Amino acid sequence: MKPATATAEPRWLRWVLTAAALGFLAINLALPLAAVFIEGFRKGIAAYAAAIAEPDAISALKLTLIVAAIAVPLNIIIGLSASWAIAKFDFRFKPFLVTLIDLPFSVSPVVAGLIYVLLFGMQGWLGPWLQANDIQILFAVPGLVLATIFVTFPFVARELIPLMQEQGRDEEEAALSLGASGLSTFWHVTLPNIRWGLLYGVLLCNARAMGEFGAVSVVSGHIRGKTNTLPLHIEILYNEYNFAAAFAVASLLAGLALVTLLLKSLLEWRYAGQLAGRGH
Repeated sequence: MKPATATAEPRWLRWVLTAAALGFLAINLALPLAAVFIEGFRKGIAAYAAAIAEPDAISALKLTLIVAAIAVPLNIIIGLSASWAIAKFDFRFKPFLVTLIDLPFSVSPVVAGLIYVLLFGMQGWLGPWLQANDIQILFAVPGLVLATIFVTFPFVARELIPLMQEQGRDEEEAALSLGASGLSTFWHVTLPNIRWGLLYGVLLCNARAMGEFGAVSVVSGHIRGKTNTLPLHIEILYNEYNFAAAFAVASLLAGLALVTLLLKSLLEWRYAGQLAGRGH
């Protein structure tokens, strides 16, 4: 007789659970996403193209890509440094650093935006000095980048920390004992071992950077054609009851997210064995 196992559920139970999961995904994910594209094309391709080609929409798209192009590389550097320090070294304030990495997950993005207003606003701590030196942080690209970095910071670090911890320090110590420098050890030993986990974290970071709303909404000033990213532009169009244009631009943003999701899925499929060590 075949011994019973913890996973030997009745077939009907597996079908029920599978159907419930698929139904939940269809109602909460697939149908809303399909509705965005349907509404975006409701008035035809010409109206859709006009909404996408509108100057404010083009400006919002460019700004979204610029902010992501600045924030993501900076988060790669910060995430690599933090994960390297946590996984490879022991020091007194290590738990505090781990807590700081998790902080953006627990703080509302709106609160994050208000923090930068408190720091760099006209009545903020650094506001008078910035004004005296003609430096613009809020209502400009630097403020958008800082807010985006804050909310997306954990994605790279949180992908790499468990991966580096699982790999241990043996290979790096062996390289150092053979005379390799710290930079050479990182470039030729550590980085090849974490490259797919790093790419995975970058994709997640980029997706969040392009779709961030709360923090950038606070620091942007909502200057149409200048400081509005795609999510902010969509909100303005919707509030103006320009639903066709709002959904058209929303479908563009959703398309960017789907491309990121496709790359993530291809990465998981192609390098499933190497990514399994990260706990996904």
